[in-house]
Amino acid sequence: MCGISKTNSIFAPMKIKGLLLLAGFAFVSISSYSQKKEMIIAIGSCDNEDKPQELWPDVVRQKPMLWIWGGDNIYADSGDSTNLKRRYTKQKSDPGYQQLLKTCPITGTWDDHDYGMNDGGKFWPHRDIAKKMELEFLGIPKSNPVWSHPGIYNSLTIGEGKNKVKIINLDTRYFRDTLIKVFYKPEGTEKKEYKYEINATGDILGDTQWQWLENELKNSDAALNIVNSSIQVISEEHRFEKWANFPVARERLFKVLAASKKKILLISGDRHISEFSKINLPGMDYPLYEFLSSGLTHTWPEPWVEPNKYRIGDHVVKKSFGIISINWGDKDFNVRMQIRGKDDQLFQEHVATFAR
Repeated sequence: MCGISKTNSIFAPMKIKGLLLLAGFAFVSISSYSQKKEMIIAIGSCDNEDKPQELWPDVVRQKPMLWIWGGDNIYADSGDSTNLKRRYTKQKSDPGYQQLLKTCPITGTWDDHDYGMNDGGKFWPHRDIAKKMELEFLGIPKSNPVWSHPGIYNSLTIGEGKNKVKIINLDTRYFRDTLIKVFYKPEGTEKKEYKYEINATGDILGDTQWQWLENELKNSDAALNIVNSSIQVISEEHRFEKWANFPVARERLFKVLAASKKKILLISGDRHISEFSKINLPGMDYPLYEFLSSGLTHTWPEPWVEPNKYRIGDHVVKKSFGIISINWGDKDFNVRMQIRGKDDQLFQEHVATFAR
């Protein structure tokens, strides 16, 4: 595990001994790492700082080398800097989360509730205030390029030699075009619901971020590239936010991923449930998997049937976090994905094998 010490400031950058600097982040170069055959990464999203923080001890027990935030890291729904700082301070001061900070480095992206506006996009006027607070919460040093460009997209690489993992954190908020929201009454009920219809020409990432993503994949020497999108990428049938609301952007993303010829795993959050999805893309010689891990502090009030033709197994409607365990081999490597809960519960898992 990583040895990390922090100053008393809640937003102070991490100070880590035995530094390996990658993409502006500080990581521990563990002397015995090259002899290890397993890398454990923990992921999660949707953590309301006002709700009980029950899962952090379980996360810590998994001994992750890295924690990846998938967004909704607090629930502010506000552009007020005082409100944002208060909520981030409360989140970061939680004893369980403090223990995680002593265990491993942190990275990630945001989603709408820490961005400041529910289902918000590029027209949110307080996005730059929210960006500063988010980056400080994540502990990203001011030397990192993310501080000098619009949006929060960023990347980092961990590992050594041929056993590297690159995390590419997308920003699906700052540049995203408008969602088309409509209200309706489901058949046989008077209950009013909403859904998002297709924005046939809309974009999500913006031109600069698209170019950045292509370059990040092109220049990657990692065996596995984890692309972190706060909203779901593969699932296309539910009525909530997803890449499928912007079909041109979704198709472009699939083409960029396939054209890179790199080994890629998608992760996402936002939904307050967890599930695995798989799709076969033209030009990609392996199935593309997505690990949705969402609902650290809350989930659906009751389960309902939600179609997803790409789903593996069933969706998990319980508070959970994700574990990605990479077992390195000389000719291939296995990626074990686990949906885990309180008291070491294992709700579901799936193993994918990637050829080198």
